[in-house]
Amino acid sequence: MREKKRLEDMLATEADLNRRSDDISAYFDLAREGENVNADLRREIDTLRQLVDRIETETLLSGENDARNAIVTIHPGAGGTESQDWADMLLRMYLRWAEREGFQTVMYDYQPGEEAGVKSVTFAVNGEYAFGLLTSEIGVHRLVRISPFDQAKRRHTSFASVFVSPEIDDSIEVVIKPEDIRIDTYRSSGKGGQHVNTTDSAVRITHIPTGIVAGCQNERSQHKNKERAMKMLRSKLYEHELEKKREVTKKIEDSKLDIDFGSQIRSYVLQPYRLIKDHRTKMEVGDVDRVIDGDLQPFIRAYLQMRRGEKQG
Repeated sequence: MREKKRLEDMLATEADLNRRSDDISAYFDLAREGENVNADLRREIDTLRQLVDRIETETLLSGENDARNAIVTIHPGAGGTESQDWADMLLRMYLRWAEREGFQTVMYDYQPGEEAGVKSVTFAVNGEYAFGLLTSEIGVHRLVRISPFDQAKRRHTSFASVFVSPEIDDSIEVVIKPEDIRIDTYRSSGKGGQHVNTTDSAVRITHIPTGIVAGCQNERSQHKNKERAMKMLRSKLYEHELEKKREVTKKIEDSKLDIDFGSQIRSYVLQPYRLIKDHRTKMEVGDVDRVIDGDLQPFIRAYLQMRRGEKQG
């Protein structure tokens, strides 16, 4: 069914390209006849350019799991409220990005900070190529700004880490021994309905040999939370095994060692100047607000192009 949908999407995209190309040709014909169609022609060309950019990005996604859904986890670094607020800003950025791309998001685990922000958050991004696109975000993200929590209005540097794993289905077997896991239940503390917090329905599962943790508190039912947490754990363990087998993932692992200076993949500077720079691809964008509001495509494209170059090299 997944392959059928992929092929149907390819055919629909080809039809869309042909239609838009014909429309642009028609506008040129009208322009040659003296009609003022500049605004319409410019709009059609911009729309076609966006469509072509999206298609070109998808051609860069050839990994085994690139087409799968993604599970995203964000952790703040040292720095208390500052870093927790930055983690919350990243969460908002990714949710906005997913919305722009037409992906669905499902919150799995949300641990709010004491004063602001989040201590930890895990959510799913569901849609074609969600994992492949979000691999560009794995690593440490650095923020430089005048702190809204500092009465002296001093400049602060905050860090948060982002990890992404592919959501795997039953077609991939991941064996988890009962004696290798510890299951803890607790009272939900995140966002939910009025009945979510009344029982110990939240579930956290720890895989003892690897230390990998998966938790879910989104559902009212402890059984459903356990089911989702196990699904997340299987996905994380699968990605963990793949990482051990791929030399290229050494860079990912290095970027995850310390949520601190020198390990960041991208810097977001709001003061004293405004610039976002990816330290791997050297991509720079000055329109900080646009990126924070979810326009990550320039960074994603640049990363995927770099990754393809490394594979070909």
